Amino acid sequence: MRVEPHEIDAILHVVKRGARGMEIVRDEADRRRFAGLLFTLNDEYTDSNRIRSTSTLQMFERPNSWPEPQPITQILAWTLMPNHFHLVVKETQEGGIATFMQRLCGSMSVGFNAKYNEQGSIFQGGYRGKVVDDDNYLRYLIFYVLVKNVMELYPGGLRVAIREFDRAWQWALAYPYSSLPVYAQNKTSPIVDRTLADEMCKSEAAFRNEAKEMLSIHMESRAEDLNAVLLEEW
Repeated sequence: MRVEPHEIDAILHVVKRGARGMEIVRDEADRRRFAGLLFTLNDEYTDSNRIRSTSTLQMFERPNSWPEPQPITQILAWTLMPNHFHLVVKETQEGGIATFMQRLCGSMSVGFNAKYNEQGSIFQGGYRGKVVDDDNYLRYLIFYVLVKNVMELYPGGLRVAIREFDRAWQWALAYPYSSLPVYAQNKTSPIVDRTLADEMCKSEAAFRNEAKEMLSIHMESRAEDLNAVLLEEW
């Protein structure tokens, strides 16, 4: 089952991968577009001329003609990787997550194909969604999505990141396509609902220390007991 049945207030870990392992973003403009779509598409209001309406605006700016935003889901955490992305989302209205994912992945495919003269969906099948109904899993998942995934991109990968953790931590905080700073540095975000971050993070030092511990545990255990929650092989 790709998406587990869920009700209002359920929290899901969602993963969507590129078809055949292909990249879903190829340059900085693609990455910025993804972040912009997380912002503009999570809304009850839809604009059939969205691209034209937002073409002259900054990434997180809405046209004055649009009504006040009414999110259709709560985005609690996210990280963009070259060939997939992770979301931690909360179902706040029936079908909200499914609608948002349809919009997001459809818009990503349309934009990608127009830019690179390709065809079809850039994604591999439907998205995978796992209900996270245990606090320990949820806490681990946040570190997995925000720390483990971002540090995989650190030069040399995870093992080098652990050896050079102080430097890698600063590098990860500067990576703009993840909500890590929302949790680690108490920053606001136009994309992320801060409810879970406020519950989890009391200080940057505490979050950083727990992140280092979680990353070490993950490397030692290879997260074998959490594969069902993480939705991917380590």
